[in-house]
Amino acid sequence: MHHGNSSGESTPLNPFSNHSQWEGQATSPSLADPENVTSERPILSGPIAAMLSMTLGILSNIVALLILANAYARLRRRSKAFLLFAGSLVATDFVGHVIPGSIVMRLYLSGGVPSEEYNRADPLCQFLGGSMVFFGLCPLFLGCAMAAERCLGVTKPLLHASLVTTARTKFSLSVIWLAALCVALLPCFQLGSYTYQYPGTWCFIKVLEDTEKADVAFVMLFSGLGLTSLAVALVCNTISGLTLVLARIRKKPCNRRSAKSHDIEMVVQLVGIMVTSCICWSPLLIVGLITVKQSYEGSVGDDLATYKTLMIMGVRIASWNQILDPWVYILLRRSILQKIYLITKRQTDFKESTFRCWEIHSFPSSEKNPVSRV
Repeated sequence: MHHGNSSGESTPLNPFSNHSQWEGQATSPSLADPENVTSERPILSGPIAAMLSMTLGILSNIVALLILANAYARLRRRSKAFLLFAGSLVATDFVGHVIPGSIVMRLYLSGGVPSEEYNRADPLCQFLGGSMVFFGLCPLFLGCAMAAERCLGVTKPLLHASLVTTARTKFSLSVIWLAALCVALLPCFQLGSYTYQYPGTWCFIKVLEDTEKADVAFVMLFSGLGLTSLAVALVCNTISGLTLVLARIRKKPCNRRSAKSHDIEMVVQLVGIMVTSCICWSPLLIVGLITVKQSYEGSVGDDLATYKTLMIMGVRIASWNQILDPWVYILLRRSILQKIYLITKRQTDFKESTFRCWEIHSFPSSEKNPVSRV
Protein backbone atom coordinates (compact mmCIF):
# COMPACT_ATOMS: atom_id res chain seq x y z
CA MET A 1 0.00 0.00 0.00
CA HIS A 2 1.40 3.38 -1.00
CA HIS A 3 1.21 6.18 1.55
CA GLY A 4 1.23 9.90 0.99
CA ASN A 5 4.56 10.21 2.74
CA SER A 6 7.76 9.71 0.81
CA SER A 7 11.33 9.60 1.96
CA GLY A 8 12.05 12.17 -0.69
CA GLU A 9 10.07 14.77 1.17
CA SER A 10 12.88 15.56 3.56
CA THR A 11 15.58 13.91 5.52
CA PRO A 12 14.40 12.07 8.62
CA LEU A 13 13.92 14.17 11.69
CA ASN A 14 14.40 13.42 15.31
CA PRO A 15 11.24 14.38 17.20
CA PHE A 16 13.32 15.01 20.31
CA SER A 17 15.53 17.50 18.53
CA ASN A 18 14.81 21.18 18.07
CA HIS A 19 16.88 21.23 14.90
CA SER A 20 14.74 22.24 11.94
CA GLN A 21 15.21 20.49 8.63
CA TRP A 22 12.01 21.34 6.82
CA GLU A 23 13.79 22.81 3.83
CA GLY A 24 12.99 20.83 0.77
CA GLN A 25 9.73 19.39 2.08
CA ALA A 26 7.45 17.97 -0.59
CA THR A 27 5.03 20.72 -1.49
CA SER A 28 4.83 20.21 -5.25
CA PRO A 29 3.58 17.25 -7.29
CA SER A 30 6.99 16.72 -8.84
CA LEU A 31 8.46 15.60 -5.54
CA ALA A 32 5.79 12.95 -5.18
CA ASP A 33 7.08 11.19 -8.29
CA PRO A 34 8.66 7.83 -7.39
CA GLU A 35 11.67 8.79 -9.47
CA ASN A 36 12.42 11.52 -6.95
CA VAL A 37 12.42 9.14 -3.98
CA THR A 38 15.93 8.93 -2.58
CA SER A 39 17.62 6.94 0.11
CA GLU A 40 19.31 9.99 1.61
CA ARG A 41 20.33 9.43 5.21
CA PRO A 42 19.95 12.00 7.98
CA ILE A 43 22.55 14.70 8.07
CA LEU A 44 24.86 14.74 11.08
CA SER A 45 23.51 17.94 12.63
CA GLY A 46 20.23 16.22 13.56
CA PRO A 47 21.77 13.53 15.80
CA ILE A 48 24.14 16.07 17.32
CA ALA A 49 21.27 18.37 18.25
CA ALA A 50 19.32 15.39 19.62
CA MET A 51 22.31 14.25 21.69
CA LEU A 52 22.76 17.74 23.14
CA SER A 53 19.05 17.84 23.97
CA MET A 54 19.23 14.45 25.71
CA THR A 55 22.34 15.49 27.65
CA LEU A 56 20.67 18.70 28.83
CA GLY A 57 17.56 16.79 29.89
CA ILE A 58 19.54 14.15 31.79
CA LEU A 59 21.67 16.69 33.65
CA SER A 60 18.65 18.87 34.48
CA ASN A 61 16.69 15.95 35.91
CA ILE A 62 19.66 14.75 37.97
CA VAL A 63 20.17 18.21 39.50
CA ALA A 64 16.46 18.50 40.26
CA LEU A 65 16.43 15.04 41.90
CA LEU A 66 19.34 16.02 44.15
CA ILE A 67 17.55 19.25 45.18
CA LEU A 68 14.32 17.39 45.96
CA ALA A 69 16.15 14.63 47.87
CA ASN A 70 17.86 17.24 50.04
CA ALA A 71 14.55 19.01 50.64
CA TYR A 72 12.81 15.73 51.52
CA ALA A 73 15.46 14.96 54.14
CA ARG A 74 15.08 18.27 56.00
CA LEU A 75 11.41 19.24 55.66
CA ARG A 76 8.60 18.25 57.96
CA ARG A 77 5.98 15.58 57.27
CA ARG A 78 3.31 17.86 55.81
CA SER A 79 5.58 18.72 52.87
CA LYS A 80 6.80 15.20 52.18
CA ALA A 81 3.71 14.19 50.19
CA PHE A 82 4.34 17.04 47.76
CA LEU A 83 8.04 16.18 47.55
CA LEU A 84 7.24 12.51 46.88
CA PHE A 85 5.02 13.56 43.98
CA ALA A 86 7.63 16.03 42.73
CA GLY A 87 10.47 13.51 42.98
CA SER A 88 8.39 10.90 41.16
CA LEU A 89 7.60 13.43 38.43
CA VAL A 90 11.27 14.28 37.89
CA ALA A 91 12.28 10.60 37.99
CA THR A 92 9.57 9.74 35.45
CA ASP A 93 10.72 12.60 33.23
CA PHE A 94 14.29 11.32 33.48
CA VAL A 95 13.42 7.76 32.45
CA GLY A 96 10.98 9.03 29.83
CA HIS A 97 13.72 11.18 28.36
CA VAL A 98 16.33 8.44 28.19
CA ILE A 99 14.35 5.41 26.93
CA PRO A 100 12.35 6.89 24.03
CA GLY A 101 15.20 9.26 23.18
CA SER A 102 17.73 6.46 22.78
CA ILE A 103 15.35 4.49 20.53
CA VAL A 104 14.68 7.56 18.40
CA MET A 105 18.43 8.14 18.11
CA ARG A 106 18.89 4.55 16.93
CA LEU A 107 16.18 4.95 14.28
CA TYR A 108 17.60 8.30 13.27
CA LEU A 109 21.13 6.98 12.78
CA SER A 110 19.83 3.97 10.83
CA GLY A 111 18.12 6.26 8.33
CA GLY A 112 14.55 5.82 9.55
CA VAL A 113 11.84 3.47 8.34
CA PRO A 114 10.73 3.76 4.68
CA SER A 115 7.28 5.25 4.20
CA GLU A 116 5.89 2.04 2.69
CA GLU A 117 6.69 0.21 5.95
CA TYR A 118 5.07 2.70 8.35
CA ASN A 119 2.23 0.30 9.18
CA ARG A 120 4.39 -2.67 10.06
CA ALA A 121 3.77 -3.73 13.64
CA ASP A 122 7.26 -4.63 14.83
CA PRO A 123 8.08 -4.92 18.57
CA LEU A 124 10.36 -1.86 18.52
CA CYS A 125 7.59 0.41 17.25
CA GLN A 126 5.08 -1.01 19.73
CA PHE A 127 7.48 -0.44 22.62
CA LEU A 128 8.38 3.08 21.50
CA GLY A 129 4.75 4.05 20.93
CA GLY A 130 3.72 2.63 24.30
CA SER A 131 6.61 4.43 25.99
CA MET A 132 5.61 7.75 24.51
CA VAL A 133 2.00 7.34 25.65
CA PHE A 134 3.04 6.16 29.13
CA PHE A 135 5.69 8.83 29.72
CA GLY A 136 3.35 11.41 28.22
CA LEU A 137 0.42 10.69 30.51
CA CYS A 138 2.43 10.21 33.72
CA PRO A 139 3.66 13.83 34.04
CA LEU A 140 0.16 15.13 33.32
CA PHE A 141 -1.41 12.81 35.90
CA LEU A 142 1.27 13.64 38.47
CA GLY A 143 0.91 17.38 37.92
CA CYS A 144 -2.85 17.03 38.43
CA ALA A 145 -2.38 14.99 41.62
CA MET A 146 0.15 17.47 43.00
CA ALA A 147 -2.19 20.39 42.33
CA ALA A 148 -5.08 18.59 44.07
CA GLU A 149 -2.87 17.73 47.06
CA ARG A 150 -1.71 21.34 47.46
CA CYS A 151 -5.24 22.66 47.02
CA LEU A 152 -6.38 20.46 49.89
CA GLY A 153 -3.36 21.46 51.98
CA VAL A 154 -3.93 25.19 51.48
CA THR A 155 -7.72 25.29 51.82
CA LYS A 156 -8.26 22.49 54.39
CA PRO A 157 -5.00 22.00 56.30
CA LEU A 158 -6.54 19.93 59.12
CA LEU A 159 -8.27 17.57 56.69
CA HIS A 160 -5.05 17.35 54.68
CA ALA A 161 -3.07 16.41 57.79
CA SER A 162 -5.47 13.57 58.59
CA LEU A 163 -5.90 12.22 55.04
CA VAL A 164 -2.55 12.67 53.31
CA THR A 165 0.09 10.28 54.63
CA THR A 166 3.28 8.91 53.14
CA ALA A 167 1.71 5.47 52.65
CA ARG A 168 -1.31 6.91 50.85
CA THR A 169 0.92 9.09 48.71
CA LYS A 170 2.92 6.07 47.59
CA PHE A 171 -0.31 4.19 46.87
CA SER A 172 -1.54 7.12 44.77
CA LEU A 173 1.70 7.10 42.81
CA SER A 174 1.27 3.40 42.10
CA VAL A 175 -2.29 3.99 40.88
CA ILE A 176 -1.15 6.82 38.59
CA TRP A 177 1.63 4.75 37.01
CA LEU A 178 -0.69 1.76 36.66
CA ALA A 179 -3.41 3.86 35.00
CA ALA A 180 -0.92 5.30 32.49
CA LEU A 181 0.43 1.80 31.81
CA CYS A 182 -3.08 0.42 31.18
CA VAL A 183 -3.73 3.14 28.60
CA ALA A 184 -0.38 2.51 26.91
CA LEU A 185 -1.11 -1.24 26.65
CA LEU A 186 -4.54 -0.85 25.01
CA PRO A 187 -3.17 -1.64 21.49
CA CYS A 188 -2.18 -5.08 22.81
CA PHE A 189 -5.91 -5.74 23.09
CA GLN A 190 -6.65 -4.39 19.59
CA LEU A 191 -7.93 -1.09 21.00
CA GLY A 192 -5.98 1.27 18.79
CA SER A 193 -2.56 0.80 17.22
CA TYR A 194 0.95 2.23 17.11
CA THR A 195 2.60 2.99 13.79
CA TYR A 196 5.73 4.69 12.55
CA GLN A 197 5.20 8.39 12.04
CA TYR A 198 6.71 10.77 9.54
CA PRO A 199 9.63 10.86 8.92
CA GLY A 200 10.00 7.24 10.06
CA THR A 201 12.05 7.93 13.20
CA TRP A 202 9.37 7.68 15.89
CA CYS A 203 6.19 5.79 16.71
CA PHE A 204 2.91 6.99 18.09
CA ILE A 205 -0.82 6.34 17.97
CA LYS A 206 -2.08 5.92 14.42
CA VAL A 207 -3.66 9.23 13.42
CA LEU A 208 -3.20 9.35 9.64
CA GLU A 209 -4.09 7.07 6.71
CA ASP A 210 -6.47 4.14 7.09
CA THR A 211 -7.56 5.08 10.61
CA GLU A 212 -10.33 3.02 12.17
CA LYS A 213 -12.84 3.61 14.96
CA ALA A 214 -10.48 2.02 17.50
CA ASP A 215 -7.74 4.48 16.52
CA VAL A 216 -10.10 7.43 16.89
CA ALA A 217 -11.26 6.18 20.29
CA PHE A 218 -7.65 5.66 21.43
CA VAL A 219 -6.61 9.18 20.41
CA MET A 220 -9.71 10.65 22.06
CA LEU A 221 -8.92 8.77 25.27
CA PHE A 222 -5.27 9.86 25.29
CA SER A 223 -5.98 13.50 24.46
CA GLY A 224 -9.05 13.61 26.69
CA LEU A 225 -7.13 12.34 29.72
CA GLY A 226 -4.29 14.76 29.07
CA LEU A 227 -6.48 17.82 28.57
CA THR A 228 -8.65 16.90 31.58
CA SER A 229 -5.55 16.62 33.78
CA LEU A 230 -4.40 20.06 32.65
CA ALA A 231 -7.85 21.53 33.30
CA VAL A 232 -8.09 20.03 36.82
CA ALA A 233 -4.57 21.26 37.63
CA LEU A 234 -5.53 24.75 36.42
CA VAL A 235 -8.63 24.84 38.65
CA CYS A 236 -6.79 23.52 41.74
CA ASN A 237 -3.84 25.88 41.33
CA THR A 238 -6.18 28.81 40.82
CA ILE A 239 -8.02 27.99 44.05
CA SER A 240 -4.74 27.56 45.95
CA GLY A 241 -3.33 30.83 44.62
CA LEU A 242 -6.48 32.81 45.37
CA THR A 243 -6.63 31.36 48.89
CA LEU A 244 -3.06 32.44 49.63
CA VAL A 245 -3.61 35.88 48.09
CA LEU A 246 -6.79 36.46 50.11
CA ALA A 247 -5.04 35.34 53.30
CA ARG A 248 -2.27 37.82 52.54
CA ILE A 249 -4.71 40.64 51.87
CA ARG A 250 -6.70 39.99 55.05
CA LYS A 251 -3.44 39.72 57.00
CA LYS A 252 -4.79 37.13 59.35
CA PRO A 253 -2.57 36.59 62.39
CA CYS A 254 -0.71 33.37 61.84
CA ASN A 255 1.96 31.85 63.99
CA ARG A 256 2.88 29.44 61.23
CA ARG A 257 4.68 31.84 58.94
CA SER A 258 7.11 29.14 57.85
CA ALA A 259 4.22 26.91 56.79
CA LYS A 260 2.76 29.73 54.70
CA SER A 261 6.09 30.34 52.99
CA HIS A 262 6.32 26.64 52.11
CA ASP A 263 2.80 26.75 50.71
CA ILE A 264 3.67 29.75 48.56
CA GLU A 265 6.83 28.06 47.31
CA MET A 266 4.99 24.86 46.36
CA VAL A 267 2.11 26.70 44.69
CA VAL A 268 4.57 28.78 42.65
CA GLN A 269 6.30 25.57 41.56
CA LEU A 270 2.96 24.00 40.66
CA VAL A 271 2.02 27.00 38.55
CA GLY A 272 5.37 26.67 36.78
CA ILE A 273 4.74 22.98 36.10
CA MET A 274 1.21 23.68 34.90
CA VAL A 275 2.29 26.45 32.51
CA THR A 276 5.10 24.27 31.16
CA SER A 277 2.78 21.30 30.62
CA CYS A 278 0.12 23.43 28.95
CA ILE A 279 2.61 24.98 26.54
CA CYS A 280 4.39 21.72 25.76
CA TRP A 281 1.52 19.22 25.63
CA SER A 282 -1.53 21.14 24.44
CA PRO A 283 -0.35 21.39 20.79
CA LEU A 284 0.17 17.61 20.43
CA LEU A 285 -3.05 16.71 22.25
CA ILE A 286 -5.17 19.10 20.19
CA VAL A 287 -3.45 18.41 16.86
CA GLY A 288 -3.80 14.66 17.44
CA LEU A 289 -7.55 15.01 17.95
CA ILE A 290 -8.00 17.17 14.85
CA THR A 291 -5.77 14.98 12.69
CA VAL A 292 -7.42 11.65 13.54
CA LYS A 293 -10.88 13.18 13.06
CA GLN A 294 -9.99 14.54 9.64
CA SER A 295 -8.29 11.29 8.65
CA TYR A 296 -11.23 9.12 9.72
CA GLU A 297 -13.67 11.32 7.82
CA GLY A 298 -11.44 11.18 4.75
CA SER A 299 -11.13 14.95 4.56
CA VAL A 300 -7.34 15.23 4.79
CA GLY A 301 -6.95 15.51 1.02
CA ASP A 302 -4.02 17.60 -0.12
CA ASP A 303 -3.23 18.66 3.45
CA LEU A 304 -1.53 15.38 4.33
CA ALA A 305 1.94 16.95 4.41
CA THR A 306 0.61 19.75 6.64
CA TYR A 307 -0.81 17.32 9.19
CA LYS A 308 2.44 15.35 9.22
CA THR A 309 4.35 18.57 9.84
CA LEU A 310 2.00 19.54 12.68
CA MET A 311 2.41 16.13 14.34
CA ILE A 312 6.21 16.19 14.23
CA MET A 313 6.23 19.76 15.56
CA GLY A 314 3.80 18.78 18.32
CA VAL A 315 5.91 15.86 19.53
CA ARG A 316 9.04 18.01 19.46
CA ILE A 317 7.41 20.63 21.66
CA ALA A 318 6.05 17.92 23.99
CA SER A 319 9.52 16.40 24.40
CA TRP A 320 10.76 19.69 25.88
CA ASN A 321 8.42 19.22 28.83
CA GLN A 322 10.83 16.63 30.25
CA ILE A 323 13.67 19.13 29.97
CA LEU A 324 11.84 22.16 31.38
CA ASP A 325 10.09 20.43 34.32
CA PRO A 326 13.31 20.02 36.36
CA TRP A 327 14.15 23.70 35.93
CA VAL A 328 10.94 24.58 37.76
CA TYR A 329 12.42 23.01 40.91
CA ILE A 330 15.90 24.35 40.20
CA LEU A 331 14.86 27.98 39.66
CA LEU A 332 11.63 28.32 41.66
CA ARG A 333 13.04 27.31 45.05
CA ARG A 334 12.37 29.48 48.08
CA SER A 335 16.02 30.53 48.36
CA ILE A 336 16.07 31.65 44.71
CA LEU A 337 12.71 33.41 45.03
CA GLN A 338 13.92 35.21 48.16
CA LYS A 339 17.06 36.40 46.37
CA ILE A 340 15.00 37.66 43.44
CA TYR A 341 12.67 39.43 45.87
CA LEU A 342 15.58 41.03 47.77
CA ILE A 343 17.29 42.16 44.57
CA THR A 344 14.03 43.66 43.29
CA LYS A 345 13.36 45.30 46.65
CA ARG A 346 16.86 46.76 46.83
CA GLN A 347 16.51 48.21 43.34
CA THR A 348 13.16 49.72 44.27
CA ASP A 349 14.50 51.11 47.57
CA PHE A 350 17.55 52.50 45.80
CA LYS A 351 15.42 54.34 43.26
CA GLU A 352 13.14 55.68 46.00
CA SER A 353 16.05 56.82 48.17
CA THR A 354 17.74 58.48 45.20
CA PHE A 355 14.56 60.32 44.29
CA ARG A 356 13.96 61.27 47.93
CA CYS A 357 17.54 62.52 48.31
CA TRP A 358 17.25 64.52 45.12
CA GLU A 359 13.90 65.90 46.25
CA ILE A 360 15.15 66.91 49.71
CA HIS A 361 18.63 68.26 48.95
CA SER A 362 18.32 69.64 45.48
CA PHE A 363 15.41 72.01 45.95
CA PRO A 364 16.53 73.57 49.27
CA SER A 365 19.94 74.27 47.81
CA SER A 366 18.40 76.03 44.86
CA GLU A 367 16.32 78.10 47.24
CA LYS A 368 19.30 79.03 49.43
CA ASN A 369 21.47 80.23 46.58
CA PRO A 370 19.56 83.50 46.05
CA VAL A 371 19.67 84.17 49.75
CA SER A 372 23.40 83.76 49.93
CA ARG A 373 23.87 86.01 46.97
CA VAL A 374 21.73 88.71 48.60
